[in-house]
Amino acid sequence: MLDERKAAILRAVVQEYIETAQPVGSSAVAKATALSVSPATVRNDMANLESEGYLHQPHTSAGRVPTDLGYRYFVDSVGAAALGRPDSRQIVQFFTDMRGEIEDLMRETAGLLSRLTDYAAVVVDHSSDAASVRSFQLVSLTPEVALAVVVLSNGVVDKHTIELTKPMTPAELDRVGAAVADSLIDNPLNEPGELVSSKDQELDKLAALVLERTSGVEVDADRVYVDGTSRFISAFDAVDPVSQVLTILEQQLVVVSLMTDVLDRGLSVAIGSETGLEPLEACSVVVSPYQIDGEEAGSIAVLGPTRMNYPQAMAAVAVVSRQLGQRLSDG
Repeated sequence: MLDERKAAILRAVVQEYIETAQPVGSSAVAKATALSVSPATVRNDMANLESEGYLHQPHTSAGRVPTDLGYRYFVDSVGAAALGRPDSRQIVQFFTDMRGEIEDLMRETAGLLSRLTDYAAVVVDHSSDAASVRSFQLVSLTPEVALAVVVLSNGVVDKHTIELTKPMTPAELDRVGAAVADSLIDNPLNEPGELVSSKDQELDKLAALVLERTSGVEVDADRVYVDGTSRFISAFDAVDPVSQVLTILEQQLVVVSLMTDVLDRGLSVAIGSETGLEPLEACSVVVSPYQIDGEEAGSIAVLGPTRMNYPQAMAAVAVVSRQLGQRLSDG
């Protein structure tokens, strides 16, 4: 454990480096802290922090920069900041005004989070495999073609056309739709209940056909929405790390695995080598799950350089994940 003075010096170095992206000298730290010590004492403590692995000196005559261990101490000791009122109001207003299908909400949520943090944002929806059917409608397009509309409990709307085996009147279609709805509602889409016989053999056959084609449609288990790659690029000076990270962001399975792994390890922040991916050794990830009706349904994250503004990023991710879960729970 670091003593109080060293901890204050380390926090000052991290905060200064986050703001300036330049190695931090002892004079700057002495001015930034309320410690009544000389720059020489600060310099000695910074040398000790370097020997203990918290700081690194890129050049002999340069100041120090934080290591992954230094960032980790900073994150664990400082935690999330209180989100500013303008950002809080923006988030609340966004989820109050947002309308449309689940894909639009997820995509726009990634954009919101990226704008709030100035980093790349990722939203992962992996709730579809466990979602139940909230409503079902069968809409006539022509006497022989109907549109099946399924709304899942996670907000996903599934639409597809069904060619009927014979022309149907609106009344007949309503009866078929009601029978299929009774079978689907409150069940997972791929695990419908049994159809109740209507005593009309022809309509029962049509209902079975509609149910088979509706419940047999695959709904993607994981949907990944990414926004803010241009903001992410601007945070780096070197081209190689950026190109490698952009390649990672294009691999949805890798992104989902990374976010799941971070949460499974009981973390909300993975710093540099903690991500377990060599291309992300210059990056950090802040991640949080969101819940629908008390059940984990997905996760959101921001990806940025290791010198990211952790308190603000952690606060934004926490508030957006909570608001997203509430919005989806309310339908």
